[in-house]
Amino acid sequence: MSALGDRIVGVDVLDLFAGSGALGFEVLSRGAGSVVAVEKTRAAAQAIRSNAELLEAGDRHTLVQDDVFRFLDRERPDAGVALADPPYQTDDARRLIEIFVARPFARELWLEHPFRDAPPLPDGARTRRYGDTAITTIVADE
Repeated sequence: MSALGDRIVGVDVLDLFAGSGALGFEVLSRGAGSVVAVEKTRAAAQAIRSNAELLEAGDRHTLVQDDVFRFLDRERPDAGVALADPPYQTDDARRLIEIFVARPFARELWLEHPFRDAPPLPDGARTRRYGDTAITTIVADE
């Protein structure tokens, strides 16, 4: 999170493959303007709802219980930052990058993936390694 610095202050953030919602709640606590969390599984979505209520996230946090790819196709969001932690051992990271390059849905995509099993990355992508995990940042073309 520290690598994001002040990029998120006042910015609308997408939390894709939100899981527990922890990333979204963290960026809210660091000054994000709003978060839209997208999570398909019922149990995880319920945990996010409960945590949003517990943390009194109010109208700054929105949960969309849906498949990330259906959401991106239907909604065509335009966020400042998109955070994504797709399930490992799937091609979801590759698919997400392809969509982002073709039709950016944020100014920056921050993608978590296994360091040793990185998806194909576009020119200009920056990757930081944290043990076996990597965070790759892709900036949308202006």
